[in-house]
Amino acid sequence: MTLSNQLSDLRLFRQYAYVDGKWTHGTTGREEAVIDPATGETLGHIPVLEADQIRGAVDAADQAFAQWRALRADERCERLLAWYDLLQANREDLATIMTLEQGKPLPDARGEVEYGASFVRWFAEEGKRTFGDTIPSHIPNAALGTLKEPVGIAALITPWNFPLAMITRKAAAAMAAGCPVVVKPAHETPFSALALAELAERAGIPAGVFNVVLGDAPEVSKLLCDDERIKALSFTGSTRVGRLLLEQSANTVKRVSLELGGNAPFIVGPDMDPHEAALAAVAAKFQTAGQDCLAANRILVHESIHDAFVEHFAERMAAMTVGNGMQGEVDQGPLIHGQAVDKASAIVDDAVSRGATLVAGDQSQAPGPNFFMPTLLTGVTRDMQVWCEENFAPVAGITAYRDDDEAIAMANDTEYGLAAYVYTHDIRRIWKLLRALEYGMVSVNSVKMTGPPVPFGGVKQSGLGREGGVTGIDEYLETKYYCLGALGSVSGS
Repeated sequence: MTLSNQLSDLRLFRQYAYVDGKWTHGTTGREEAVIDPATGETLGHIPVLEADQIRGAVDAADQAFAQWRALRADERCERLLAWYDLLQANREDLATIMTLEQGKPLPDARGEVEYGASFVRWFAEEGKRTFGDTIPSHIPNAALGTLKEPVGIAALITPWNFPLAMITRKAAAAMAAGCPVVVKPAHETPFSALALAELAERAGIPAGVFNVVLGDAPEVSKLLCDDERIKALSFTGSTRVGRLLLEQSANTVKRVSLELGGNAPFIVGPDMDPHEAALAAVAAKFQTAGQDCLAANRILVHESIHDAFVEHFAERMAAMTVGNGMQGEVDQGPLIHGQAVDKASAIVDDAVSRGATLVAGDQSQAPGPNFFMPTLLTGVTRDMQVWCEENFAPVAGITAYRDDDEAIAMANDTEYGLAAYVYTHDIRRIWKLLRALEYGMVSVNSVKMTGPPVPFGGVKQSGLGREGGVTGIDEYLETKYYCLGALGSVSGS
């Protein structure tokens, strides 16, 4: 059964690349299968484009740039808002595509469609607010100021865990700024990107402004990084790949924005109700089956409530339902593929071998080969992989701490600095942790922290730049300074 059998609008299922407003096959006939991680069934196939076809996408964006940037901001806004309306109107089909190719439960997929569409609406309006500045002049008889202009073609390389929202968060900002885009989605989840292209075409986005290329990831990325016509590169993914893309972009001095790995601490203060905090920690840990850069990787609980917290955490975790995201009320779907399951198993084995206690996580109950049952480890220490690495799996590690200073030191003991969670009602503790934690985002007493108004991004090796908010569009704009002197004036007079 192909993916199209599940959709109301069959045209949203495209097994092509999208270049210059045309649906495109590969020139050699090479294809890759796209697999439903829940069932192992083949959903469809996508072409593997050759180098000249990737360059053709950049050609198309280059040709479209002058016309797209010349549109008034309100004209670009109208087209983006039409795209937004189509995303909302086709939410159910888009969510179905996402669940089948990525595995997340259907309600979560619907939520991602809403989330992704919200960025299109936000940046459609934000494009009309890209103001320059008037500078008080220090030069006699001159007016000084700045303009904001589109940087040029933007290459967007996106991951499989949020296959729609990571595209719209980047593309809507770039397009609102006046920049055409070349999108390279993950090969595990291409159909969400191609459905976005179909809807962009219906919304009146001109040919060449939104392109989707498919192919071997290292090869495509290298071509995009090397092309001098591409002026901005935005990537969401692992820190390892982000370093490589940053290096490859150096020769062409691109504007690079990177949203990389996370190893989020979840700090629970001694004043918290352990039941309330445990419910929040479960939600923060197991969203997207733990395959989320914001997932709570290291749960740090004050020693005075540690045991009660663990009991409530295990109880809530045991109540979670694991299964096919298309079938009924499911809390957690499969991992993206078998390698992810193997990694999760290795992380648990490493922790247990180093002295951690496996409280829960019976993998014999997994409903399929790509599923990994929610797992709880206690007694986690800094020498374990579950502490040091972004595990990207439904594996929770809990560690007790004595005081705030120890919690801060433990939380900052990582190369990552994307997001942190703090649960306490003590305002003094809140402010101490808020200032001392080395993270780009800190959420206090709330699992939900993201959205269109938020400047999403990290510090240290979790990335460069910000996405969303009033600063998100700046990644695709240049500031041009001008000095207008009076005609006939003499310098210095």
